[in-house]
Amino acid sequence: MSLTAVPGESDVESKQYVPFAPLPRASPAAFMSDSYDIPAQVDATLARLTGLYPKLIDLSLGRMHRLLGDLGNPHEKLPPVIHVAGTNGKGSTVAMMRAVLEAAGYRVHVYTSPHLVRFAERIRLAGSVIDENLLLQLLEHVETANAGKPITFFEVTTAVAFMAFAQIPADAVLLETGLGGRFDATNVVAKPSVTALASISMDHMQYLGDTLAKIAFEKAAIMKPGVPCVSVSQPDEAMAVIARTAEDVGAPLFAEGDTWTIARDGSGLLFTSDNNRWKAPLPSLPGRHQIGNTGLALAALDQAPFAIPAFALRLGMRTIEWPARAQRLKAGPLASALPGSWELWLDGGHNAGGGQAIATLAADEWTDAPLHLVCGMLATKVADDYLRPLAGQAASFTAVPIASSDAALPPPELAAAAARVGMKDVRVAPSVGEALQGISKSGRARVLVCGSLYLAGEVLKDNS
Repeated sequence: MSLTAVPGESDVESKQYVPFAPLPRASPAAFMSDSYDIPAQVDATLARLTGLYPKLIDLSLGRMHRLLGDLGNPHEKLPPVIHVAGTNGKGSTVAMMRAVLEAAGYRVHVYTSPHLVRFAERIRLAGSVIDENLLLQLLEHVETANAGKPITFFEVTTAVAFMAFAQIPADAVLLETGLGGRFDATNVVAKPSVTALASISMDHMQYLGDTLAKIAFEKAAIMKPGVPCVSVSQPDEAMAVIARTAEDVGAPLFAEGDTWTIARDGSGLLFTSDNNRWKAPLPSLPGRHQIGNTGLALAALDQAPFAIPAFALRLGMRTIEWPARAQRLKAGPLASALPGSWELWLDGGHNAGGGQAIATLAADEWTDAPLHLVCGMLATKVADDYLRPLAGQAASFTAVPIASSDAALPPPELAAAAARVGMKDVRVAPSVGEALQGISKSGRARVLVCGSLYLAGEVLKDNS
């Protein structure tokens, strides 16, 4: 396809902005604030809005369309959108695309979830995390427009993101679904430039269905007529649904292995499609599973209206930022509590696919030293499915609570799940710090804190 977009020449500024009087047209830096209570005010406003609806998750688009209409439909005034759904790898794929596009000189807006430490992490404006002062203004504006009507937390925050994206000029929007796709609040964008489907597996069955086909149907529903959809290689059951949905919708489907490939090429990677033959270094995110995510990111950019020079591929793939995805922690009190020869790692994966990805990484790269797992999980996840692939890799397993979530699985129940799948040396500790103290410190070893993004956020808050 024709690649004609040039960094800095977005037509967003020529569009009519949504009405938001306190916010002038300016760069995100114009909203910097020295007020230290702004984050607390953001949290208080979010809590107040959350109280408007009894259900944390209620998949529907009616409330979202109503709110966006009251706000002037900011979702209709965005730069080109790449919309990403899937079970595992969505965030990594978005992070890769952002790194490459920004290396090429494009201004990129990004919406992801959940956050790890601060809510503002979910919204990036033209290269920077949204300023807390601007975020508070937008939240209050949305709260006023909503006028006390029922609305979910994710619907509010998605509306805020669309408001910010419509106000601040940029060249691209990278939009990650929150849950599923068909009734996800992000699915109000009627004409994205590209849709992308990351790896689909069993997760959130209470909302999306109890079979892979049902889950794939929900996620494939982000496809739009005439809009190219790219997909990684999927299980046969999921791919059949994706192909059928593409045909029904009238969306051109570009699936891995059919129209594009990604493969190791010496010390790097080679992406091939009908449009491009791109060479890139291995991504800075570790793990064999990230090669597939790299392929999806490049396949989406291959179909998007952006020129991608070779230098942007080289620089972007080396500078990807995506915390708590097989992230090594080298500073902070937890790392300092371990012997100098030990390594401390953090990963927020929490389903069967996430467990398999880490197990593969351990088998590929971590066989030189024992691996100790410190794990906390939510009760909404299937602990056995996550832990089973890791059972043969772990020298010990310690279950810990997640203080930041009321839905945390009690550590004794998580420890019982670990024992069921064959974990060795299973124990319980009241915190990650005390779990580290309880591990025998002989020789050289690795510790992986894992099982939940909520737990990862707690660790990063004090160790990043």
